[in-house]
Amino acid sequence: MRLLSTRLTVVPVLLGLLSATLFSSAVQAADVMVAVASNFSRPMQKIAADFEKDSGHKVLLAFGSSGKFLAQIENGAPFDVFLSADQAKPRRLEGNGFAVAGSRFTYAQGRLALWSATAGDDVQAQLKAGSFSKLALANPRLAPYGQAATEVLEALQLSTATRNKQVMGENISQTWQFVATGNAGLGFVALSQIMQDGVLTSGSAWLIPAALYAPIRQDAVLLKKGSDNPAASALLQYLQQPGVKALIAGFGYAQDTAP
Repeated sequence: MRLLSTRLTVVPVLLGLLSATLFSSAVQAADVMVAVASNFSRPMQKIAADFEKDSGHKVLLAFGSSGKFLAQIENGAPFDVFLSADQAKPRRLEGNGFAVAGSRFTYAQGRLALWSATAGDDVQAQLKAGSFSKLALANPRLAPYGQAATEVLEALQLSTATRNKQVMGENISQTWQFVATGNAGLGFVALSQIMQDGVLTSGSAWLIPAALYAPIRQDAVLLKKGSDNPAASALLQYLQQPGVKALIAGFGYAQDTAP
């Protein structure tokens, strides 16, 4: 499995050929700079490449924790679009005038999984028995998936029993890395990191029941810097196309547009 960078540097995606299937050829090609929650890295790289081919626009992606992106945007970071791992941060940006009012929508609902890099493991039993070296989870103060993980441990009455074995990643990509490299035996990760086309890509996993944590509704929003950028508006429209929604679902996300 390819390891995604968690650095917040902007990574350019290759520019494709202009297609008139969804966008008018009269629209001039432009660049759009997108801050993307790290759990959405894999689907967004595919979406960006397809969008470039269909539109002629160029996408510049940065991946990291939603909490750090929020702080950067409020301090003038030059992003046009923000794809958060929750709803609270885009709402805050709208309320404080950093985002275009009315542009926010839920593009996916995240799902949490407990994962081992070893095939054939009964990870649920290992968690309950404490038979693992370290338990990785994202920092709940920065990452909604980390908050969800703490809710699961509380619901299972395992917070105290696992506390001395917990290791925290800055974001969900670093959490996945802890498990993938063997530095943690188990980890709470986004299902999208270990699933593609509806199939587990490696290791063993327990899909955490949705009743054990609050819904992880992930919102996209148009930032004020991108308000006059045709590429930014086009990308947000593109994310709502049925084919793109199907692609997102293939990475393990639920489609939920609740407010």
